[in-house]
Amino acid sequence: MLTLFFVDNLPTKVGQIYEFDNEDANHAVRVLRMSAGDVFRLSDGQGSWSDVKTFAVKKKSLEVEVIASGFEKALPTTITVVQALPKSDRAKEAIELLTEAGVDRIVPWQSARSIGKASDKFSVTAREASKQSRRLRIPEVTSIATTAQICEAIKVSDLAVVFHESAEVKLSDAITSHNISNLLVIIGPEGGITPAELELFTDAGARTALMGRPILRSAHAGIAAVAALSALLKVW
Repeated sequence: MLTLFFVDNLPTKVGQIYEFDNEDANHAVRVLRMSAGDVFRLSDGQGSWSDVKTFAVKKKSLEVEVIASGFEKALPTTITVVQALPKSDRAKEAIELLTEAGVDRIVPWQSARSIGKASDKFSVTAREASKQSRRLRIPEVTSIATTAQICEAIKVSDLAVVFHESAEVKLSDAITSHNISNLLVIIGPEGGITPAELELFTDAGARTALMGRPILRSAHAGIAAVAALSALLKVW
């Protein structure tokens, strides 16, 4: 699979000559040692892509020619994950894993028991993880959300699932329809979602589900939830 980089001004016309000169280009020259004749992929991070062939290597940039281009349609199910903020390193890990799982939107949540803080680097983490996982669509990372805002998001979703260790319904039994366009997944903090928060979410329309017997770390629970739901809803 071709190495992927993101650019703001994606060239899309076959035969077009383009100077690849952002930070990714510097990485391609200095670290990956790209040379004339190498082929790689550029994307705008919103589904459009172009395969390009290197014909000149400069100190911090590459001159390339577009040899193919196209557009990847979004999947029919939009997946949003509300992630309670864990500690800084764990938060970064959560963003990386959710990106690799194919999530469309990540909403950091300041829950009652959150111990982490939001960072303006979360979007950078999602961008870098998108390159690593060869995603053509970089997930949106929103500003930090309150519990009240999460409740409003639940109300406009087709399906909202909140995972909690006290749930009596297995995830596989909580899914009654495969026709889901807007999926919302809620992952609590290491200390757990409080009874008050759980009540607010269920009152807003969320379904409570159990994610197996082992209790996963908050940063790891999201990728497991998304994987299971993607299979159950036939997104995968």
